[in-house]
Amino acid sequence: MQYVVVGLGGQGILFSSKVLGHIALSRNSRVMGSEVHGMAQRGGSVVSHFKIGEYASPLVRVGDADLLLAFDQNEGFRNLHFLRPGGHALINLHEPEAVENGHLQTFIRERGIHLHTIPGYDILRQHMGGRFLFLNVLLLGAMGGAGVSDITPEELRNAIEALSPEKFRKVNLEVLELGRAFFAS
Repeated sequence: MQYVVVGLGGQGILFSSKVLGHIALSRNSRVMGSEVHGMAQRGGSVVSHFKIGEYASPLVRVGDADLLLAFDQNEGFRNLHFLRPGGHALINLHEPEAVENGHLQTFIRERGIHLHTIPGYDILRQHMGGRFLFLNVLLLGAMGGAGVSDITPEELRNAIEALSPEKFRKVNLEVLELGRAFFAS
């Protein structure tokens, strides 16, 4: 499976890639990923490529990704071209009217892209007092709940439990469940 994970520096893209890698290794699967492209420390655009399976190169070619995981809606829309026809995009949407753009709708329809959106900031405001630090884990939970990957919610839970720093473990597991429940309900 080929993933493209996008967002802004500081949104937890590195931790998310680490979780995906941990799951792949726990399955004894081959895993490779690219270095993060962009300004990970400065709030700039960040793109990470990640592959699980028998691939020769860590970079995902345009039109080949199975899943685009976008922590920022603008970065998500900017990187939709990485998806294969029929691929899935899971996007943290903070301006619902952005999806109404005619050109965007045409591109999504023509490519057969399955668009899944989650109001991540709203959920974190409501349930976590606006602690946006947990957006990455919320999106990973949403990925499990939406069923857009072959990674199970149980595998995500185990990886988050194993990789989270002790001071964030309990909260990360709560947020993971919030993301899963958003699509599971």
